[in-house]
Amino acid sequence: MNVLALDAATPATAVALARADGWLREAREQPSAGGRPQHAQRLLALASDLLAAAGLRWVDVELVAAGVGPGSYTGLRIALATARGIARAHGARLVGVSSLRALAEPVREGAAAAVIDARRGEAFVGVYREGRELLAPRVCAPTELAALARAGGADCLAVGDGALRFREHLEGAGVVVAPAGSGLHELRAGAICRLAAGGAVTTALPDYLRAADAELALAARTP
Repeated sequence: MNVLALDAATPATAVALARADGWLREAREQPSAGGRPQHAQRLLALASDLLAAAGLRWVDVELVAAGVGPGSYTGLRIALATARGIARAHGARLVGVSSLRALAEPVREGAAAAVIDARRGEAFVGVYREGRELLAPRVCAPTELAALARAGGADCLAVGDGALRFREHLEGAGVVVAPAGSGLHELRAGAICRLAAGGAVTTALPDYLRAADAELALAARTP
């Protein structure tokens, strides 16, 4: 089965293509420091480049998998809308994959606490071991992270941009964080391909976990 995966839960634009014969390649673009994400401009372009490299056409894609978050409100909407458009236009099946589960997927030994920076001084976190969910995705304050990560046990490794941002809260409580330069902190679309192909999927709807900034601002202005 040929699987195309898209994720825009974080500032990075991540795309991967897995061919039925086991060939898999990824494309990932991280904005420069202070730069704006280019999800809308780059998702389709990166996917098109991967299809060309694989020698496939759009119609050859059988399954489109999108990261459903939690993560950037705008990024999730863009990724899901793009994935839905591709699936409808070319007759592919559309599924969702938890972005936190995908972030944890490359950790092969022990448990992984996947942590995405949720902005507003908060974090999105989920804990997994060998594909099993030990702690369902949730939003929390940095001071709560270490206690939640302990759901993974003594060998739990914290990964993700949120683990780096709130490292002092985790390490101060004895939770190990992957080294700063480790690729484990990057949410890879290849992991979404593997999870989708293995059936670890959900409905292709955004998992925001909390209200968007615009909704909070409107509520604050409403008497």
